[in-house]
Amino acid sequence: MIETIATAALAVNENLNIQKRRIANGKSNRRLSLVTGTHGDELEGQYLAYMIGSYLNENIAMLDGIVDIYPALNPMGIDSITRGVPMFDLDMNRVFPGSKDGTMIEVICASIVDDIAGSDVCVDIHSSNIFLKEIPQIRMSVPTAPTLLPYAKMMNVDFVWIHESATVLESTLAHTLNTRGTKTLVVEMGVGMRITKEYCRQLFDGILNLMKELGMWSGETAPVREPIISEGREVGFVNSDAAGIFVPCADFGDSVSKGDHIGDVVDPLTSKVVEKVEAVCGGMIFTLREYPVVYGGSLLARILQSASGGGKE
Repeated sequence: MIETIATAALAVNENLNIQKRRIANGKSNRRLSLVTGTHGDELEGQYLAYMIGSYLNENIAMLDGIVDIYPALNPMGIDSITRGVPMFDLDMNRVFPGSKDGTMIEVICASIVDDIAGSDVCVDIHSSNIFLKEIPQIRMSVPTAPTLLPYAKMMNVDFVWIHESATVLESTLAHTLNTRGTKTLVVEMGVGMRITKEYCRQLFDGILNLMKELGMWSGETAPVREPIISEGREVGFVNSDAAGIFVPCADFGDSVSKGDHIGDVVDPLTSKVVEKVEAVCGGMIFTLREYPVVYGGSLLARILQSASGGGKE
């Protein structure tokens, strides 16, 4: 069943409609919400929504509960290949919880929150931007970690990043839902404007496993991996000191020691290496620059420091 959960009038007799698909079977009221498309340049979740929906179509007898799929919270952004909401130049994930008496986008955000609230678990799926590629991971703030970490371990991701809460997070969908009692996991994977099928398949297995743990799924599930947890470990940020073209020689998931060579910044005009990029700490690379053009200060990589604080694990 497809439902319109929020609508707003646009120019030329058009409407902005936010829709969800509800897939329900059995007697259980347990509900899982899958949310994606908050940013118009994040498309990994679009394919994952298709995978989950089509699989449930074929195996509906195995479902005992409700799965709500929200494939595009920002449909105008997806249609126009724009990260934010077109015309407003606005990051939708900085507007929550919204307001029923506010602007058009604030009203829509308030309706989205009201519709998702009450889910047993919400999975908020994001990609990176066009500049960086992320290993499949779940991010959460320190205050929410005790509640969310057990669920994150069910999701078949490689990494769970527990970070200090920041003011900007308070305006996100995940923060809003978590503060209102709806357990919400934020997934980051892949790269902007692309679909990484192997990452989508990995998270697909994780979602089915989560559904089984919630008592909603009686079908087969694949074994899930044990994620690396960032708790008690620092994250090192590798930034460029020079402008040019970044050419990595390391890859995702690689373990490095401090000072290891992980790439070069080259100058096409002079044909010289203008910067030899080195690891700022020992540990695992979980973010790597995808878009090669860089300037001074551009983020090139993130490294999760090894448990010992030293080199390779």
